[in-house]
Amino acid sequence: VQLQASGGGLVQAGGSLRLSCAASGRTFSSPAMAWFRQAPGKEREFVARITWYGGTIYYADFVEGRFTISRDNAKNTVYLQMNSLKPEDTAVYYCASGPGVAIRTPREYHYWGQGTMVTVSS
Repeated sequence: VQLQASGGGLVQAGGSLRLSCAASGRTFSSPAMAWFRQAPGKEREFVARITWYGGTIYYADFVEGRFTISRDNAKNTVYLQMNSLKPEDTAVYYCASGPGVAIRTPREYHYWGQGTMVTVSS
């Protein structure tokens, strides 16, 4: 599975961004799709998770209803719509793909995109 993340950029606090993750290859073998983020000097942390076949969507507590993960199966693309962005959301955002049991832990995911930088100015 190959993953290509895009959509990052610089935005003011309170603004919005939509990240995209285009998947290719044997996506059926890795149905869980997730977004993680890593800020400078911090560990990679879970943001949100969805699967290609539906089912439960998971979010990190800090999302607080501001982010929405979605998928377009026809385009093999997963999105992360981020609204009401805060300076503390500044990080490199990674998309990841893994087995259906993968949820919040980075080591559960086998495939990673290259990351896209999100910078939120105050």
